[in-house]
Amino acid sequence: MQLIPRYGAIVASLALVTSAIIVCALYDECNSYVFALFLSIWVIIGIYTLYRLDVIQNELQHLNKWINAPRVIKEQDLRTDMLSDLQYSIQRLITKSQKKKSFKEQMDAKIKLKNRQRNDMISALAHEFRNPIAAIMGYATTLEEDHDIPVALRDRFLTKIYNNSQKIENLLARLILWNKFESGEASLHISTFDLYVLANECKQSLLEKYIKRTIVIEGEHRSVNADKTLIEIVFKNLIENALKYSKNDVRVVIKNNLVEVIDEGVGISREDLEKVTKKFYRSGEHSWDNSMGLGLAIVKQILAMHHTNLEIKSEEGKGSVFSFVI
Repeated sequence: MQLIPRYGAIVASLALVTSAIIVCALYDECNSYVFALFLSIWVIIGIYTLYRLDVIQNELQHLNKWINAPRVIKEQDLRTDMLSDLQYSIQRLITKSQKKKSFKEQMDAKIKLKNRQRNDMISALAHEFRNPIAAIMGYATTLEEDHDIPVALRDRFLTKIYNNSQKIENLLARLILWNKFESGEASLHISTFDLYVLANECKQSLLEKYIKRTIVIEGEHRSVNADKTLIEIVFKNLIENALKYSKNDVRVVIKNNLVEVIDEGVGISREDLEKVTKKFYRSGEHSWDNSMGLGLAIVKQILAMHHTNLEIKSEEGKGSVFSFVI
């Protein structure tokens, strides 16, 4: 990018001074004062022109270099000249554009994650509700179409309908409870109660459903300050989990502040061990029925509210131990 060189400006200034002298010579009225005034004006104009041309040329060369090889410019290197301001504005636009692109990529990733979680939730809900609803419809259809069905068989079908309806109600209750956890609406209602007594109450309640199974409560009476309703949910979820995946007796051991639920069932693989407490997670290896994948997730959340953790030790083919301190 070529401009008039500085000596060209000097020549132009001398030409202007010469023209001023000639003008003064043509007029008799022109005296030394007028001549000096003209000479001073033209010299100042020439010097200023020389300075501005030199500055503009340097700025254009600097901008041309930056355009050919763009780089991040430090703010202290910028000058306050017009072209430096333009260069700074361009740099800011580039930086802002890059930030917007990065923000858009982050938002796209979050949207994809939310969509995947929503699809997982819908899939889990559909899976859990499909079986009890299908059972209810099947038994109800049979009762409606066959009016001569024996009384004993009819009562059995009605019991099946009730049990599946109860399962749907339990699933909805767990879903509502989890929603309270995620929205921050759940709160603790602390009271003093006996862990050993509560464990026996949960045992009696579960044996109404698992009539042919055995639950052994071992240990000692232990009074604690906690939310009794939520700890009851913890007991029932852990004991029922053990009943579902083992054929032998389930043991609940209470010693000091430690509670252990022990089974001799199928066990959990190492790959699944860290995942079973995640919401909506299901292992296809043993067809884990984890109540929409919320059972252990709810236990983990309740214990976290009590400032404690769920510990899991398991070996495939030998069984599992679920424990917590309270």
